[in-house]
Amino acid sequence: MDHEQIIELTVNFVKETLKNAEGGHDWWHIDRVWTNAKHIARHEDCDLLTVELAALLHDIADSKFHNGDEEIGPATASKFLKSINVDQAVADHVASIIKHMSFKASFDKAGFHSPELAVVQDADRLDAIGAIGIARAFTYGGHKGREIYNPEIKPQLNMTKEQYKNTTAPTINHFYEKLLLLKDKMNTNTGREMALQRHAFMEHFLKQFYGEVS
Repeated sequence: MDHEQIIELTVNFVKETLKNAEGGHDWWHIDRVWTNAKHIARHEDCDLLTVELAALLHDIADSKFHNGDEEIGPATASKFLKSINVDQAVADHVASIIKHMSFKASFDKAGFHSPELAVVQDADRLDAIGAIGIARAFTYGGHKGREIYNPEIKPQLNMTKEQYKNTTAPTINHFYEKLLLLKDKMNTNTGREMALQRHAFMEHFLKQFYGEVS
């Protein structure tokens, strides 16, 4: 099976699996991350098939929607890739990327890195910031029934991994606890360049937001 056939089968699998997903983690999120990843990969020395598969499968079973289970995503991806006879080394690499790429995974001591992880992680982080990042943050906050803003609840800047996973704080706090931190966590030059404008847009949004609520 060639590259294009593998990608086509994977796209179909992801679309079907995520057809009822929450709006910030649906097929269109995957499509944007996939597009970002292909763009960044053009400027990096990496394996494109691994990058594309990891981008397409990175949220196939997000732990946030599976009782915090951080193994189900890599396991689901591995099972699918095995079913379409993807090379085992590629499948294992994709599973490792999915396991280690999320923001909450950054709380753990780094145990895995690769050029392909760097690309896909940047691609995913780009979709968490800027205009689309703002939209996704409030979509997820609404999905979880969270307040938009509460001045009595201050952002926690030194959370543990468990605190981060279990937070119920207002969505505005999420900007300070994650989104505004991502610009300085980008791995690639292309990712860093793309993050600058998106980061500036979030800062402008917050300035406008506080002007209105005050």
